[in-house]
Amino acid sequence: MSEPGQRLEVASDQDVVRVRQLVRTVAVAVKLSLVDQTKLVTAASELARNTLVYGGGGWAEVETVDNGRRKGIRIVFADEGPGIADLDLALTDGYTTGGGLGLGLSGARRLVDEFDIVTEAGQGTTITITKWCR
Repeated sequence: MSEPGQRLEVASDQDVVRVRQLVRTVAVAVKLSLVDQTKLVTAASELARNTLVYGGGGWAEVETVDNGRRKGIRIVFADEGPGIADLDLALTDGYTTGGGLGLGLSGARRLVDEFDIVTEAGQGTTITITKWCR
C-alpha cells in the first residue's frame, strides 16, 4: 500500500536540492531515525545528481509506503538518457565515468533497504529505492 507520491522534475542543480529537501521532509514525517534519514537523503541526492548528469535530466517521485508491518519511503528516479552500458561494472565500488570516487550507485545501494535498477542502452534508466522504518 502506498500514498500518492510527489513527482519533481530533475533538470538543474536546484532540482537536485529540491529532491533532497522533499526526501528529508517525508523521511521526518514517516519517523525514520536520524541516521536512516541521513542515509536516504544521501542516496537520493546521489541518484538525483546521476539522473541530471548522466541521464540528461528526468524526474524523481517520492512516496510513502506501508507493507502492513512498517512504513517507509519509496523513491523512483527515471531518465530517458543513454542508459548504463555495463550495469555490473557501474555497480562496482571504485568504478567511475565522471572522475568521482566511484561510490555513487554502489554507495546508494548500500544506504537503502531495497534497490532496483532497470536500464537499457538508448532507452534510459529507472532506479527504485526503498528505506523502511526500523
